[in-house]
Amino acid sequence: MINLMIVDDHTIMREGLKRLFELDKDIHIADEAANGPQALERLRAKHVDLLLLDISMPGLSGEALISRVVHQHPQLPILVLSMHNDPHVAMRVLRAGATGYMTKTQSPETLIAAVKKVSTGARYIDPELLEQIALNSLKQNPVSGLDSLTNREFQIMRLLADGLSVNQIAEQLMISNKTVSTHKINLMEKMGFSSNADLIKFASRLSTSESC
Repeated sequence: MINLMIVDDHTIMREGLKRLFELDKDIHIADEAANGPQALERLRAKHVDLLLLDISMPGLSGEALISRVVHQHPQLPILVLSMHNDPHVAMRVLRAGATGYMTKTQSPETLIAAVKKVSTGARYIDPELLEQIALNSLKQNPVSGLDSLTNREFQIMRLLADGLSVNQIAEQLMISNKTVSTHKINLMEKMGFSSNADLIKFASRLSTSESC
């Protein structure tokens, strides 16, 4: 029996997933959460074999949440279920510690199969993204732009674009203000941003392209 926790800020999505998994005798819904902090709190109180996680939630989410979960529960497999079909997003959450990644466009049968595979600790990558990821890894072009950012720099860029201050980011990621400032300087230079406005505009265009 796989004890599963569902983390998604949309109630309808959580309810739909619960109805789906109730049809499979090998999967038990151990708990659910509507946001990152709630998920962390409930993980401390419940035995969970797999975390099914949406990465696009208000507040603590995405790579920051995954990093926190991995730090507190290093043996817990994480399957990301996301609307983003961008291979760059998939690779970043996998590098942050997620065990698997699939998009919400996949069939219920594919999701159940992915849950069972990831619950064993095995990797899973959405078949529609696998070829793109493989092709990207073979490119010999010089690293620039987004590809030049480290996972932490990308994470901080996202948080800055969400309107968080350096102090707020430091508190959320549990690192020093100086470290956040250093990452900010580096990512601004790599991306060619001259101001926070440039960063916010770019992140807005990126989010729009990911949701298409």
